[in-house]
Amino acid sequence: MKGSSWLANRFKIGSPLSSAVSASTAVRLGVLLPAVFLLHLGMAGAVRAETLALKECVTRAVATAPELGEALADIELSTAKLSEAKGHRLPQIDFLGLTGPVPRARGDQVSSPDKINQTSHLTWFERGDATLVQPIYTFGKISHSMSAAKHGIEVEKARLDQKRNETALKVKEYYYGVLLARELRSLLEEVQGDLGRARDKAKKLLEQNSNNVEEADLYKLDAFSGEVNKYLAEANKGESLALAALKAKIGMAPEAPLELADQRLLRSGEGLGELQGYVSRARESRPEFRQVREGLKARRELVEAARAGRYPDFFLGANFSAAYSPGRDRVTNPWVPDEFNHVWGGVALGLKWKLDFGITSAKISQEQAQYDRLLSTGKFADENIPLQIRKYYDEGVEAATSIDATKGGYENSKKWAVTAIANFDFGIGPAKEIFDSLQQYAKMRAAYFQSIYNYNLSVANLGYAVGQGE
Repeated sequence: MKGSSWLANRFKIGSPLSSAVSASTAVRLGVLLPAVFLLHLGMAGAVRAETLALKECVTRAVATAPELGEALADIELSTAKLSEAKGHRLPQIDFLGLTGPVPRARGDQVSSPDKINQTSHLTWFERGDATLVQPIYTFGKISHSMSAAKHGIEVEKARLDQKRNETALKVKEYYYGVLLARELRSLLEEVQGDLGRARDKAKKLLEQNSNNVEEADLYKLDAFSGEVNKYLAEANKGESLALAALKAKIGMAPEAPLELADQRLLRSGEGLGELQGYVSRARESRPEFRQVREGLKARRELVEAARAGRYPDFFLGANFSAAYSPGRDRVTNPWVPDEFNHVWGGVALGLKWKLDFGITSAKISQEQAQYDRLLSTGKFADENIPLQIRKYYDEGVEAATSIDATKGGYENSKKWAVTAIANFDFGIGPAKEIFDSLQQYAKMRAAYFQSIYNYNLSVANLGYAVGQGE
């Protein structure tokens, strides 16, 4: 206001100075303003920052996080295992093709001038054998394997949801971290401004030989200001690191400008609900619980598939074989098969039974051990996840109480600081009151923002704990 009134006095309408510069100024402004405006638009377009809200940051992070790509690949792997299990229901065909030299054979099955192992007269042969096996009944080997693969896919989907929730939680931590650092920086700048004005006043009172101020007060103000500058640098560093981490998490380049849609660090949500409600929701939808449930089903199916290995497999078999050798006479006697000149085939019902001594039992024991291990993991999760939820819930309650307490503390500290500075300005209050009040104000105000940050993180952790991280 002082600067604007000074300008108004210097350039009052109708003054000689105003009349002298009005014409030339108008011409210059008429030329320069459009150019400056266009330059400003160009610069704004070049450095235009992207503005994102918390939900948008979470969406971006979930879409670009590399660890989610790994989880998706695991789902594809489990899907391929299911396709493999289904493929065992279909016929399998083995084909063997051969070609090479063979001794010449003339005559028939009764007599021949050639010998079976002669090498002086060789000819060549071609042969192909195809065997088809169609499983009919395997006592559950195929069906149990298919069921285990299906549950395995659900396990990987739950793991993907867990990774999504972890990513969302990290984004919230970084987002709130940026806002906290900015609030602390604003607070420190406010305190720095109050200190600067108090120092100017103290210096003026010293020049007036006031009894209310000493030269040591200037040193104290400067020392306090130096400490504030130190914390200000830390706040700037904290903002820079949190912002860089947030950019990395949402897939932005480090040099890309980013603005947060939220300008202030405010308390999130509508308050905490009932503790038991969080526990119930966690049992229903938390990915870790789903992983254990589906994993136990998959392991149980694998145990049954291993047990089915004790029983035979029934199948429908078919065989076709053809061979040709131009240097050998064909033998047509059904009692004397000709391996190098023939065409034959047939179908049959078959049974394949692999008996061993201890191998199948060991496989069953291995699968049962894996099932028991996962069963213990489920019990551990069932006991500890509710404890984790209680921890986050209690932290949220503590932070909410701290918000109310510190808010009253910093408001009263601010009143104290305003009174102390006013008394000092009037020369009736000591400088020590300024130090003490500003220090208490900064402490309580910082604790207030830290409590909001802790509360928001508690809400985010509770969302993660019940499987609703996004």
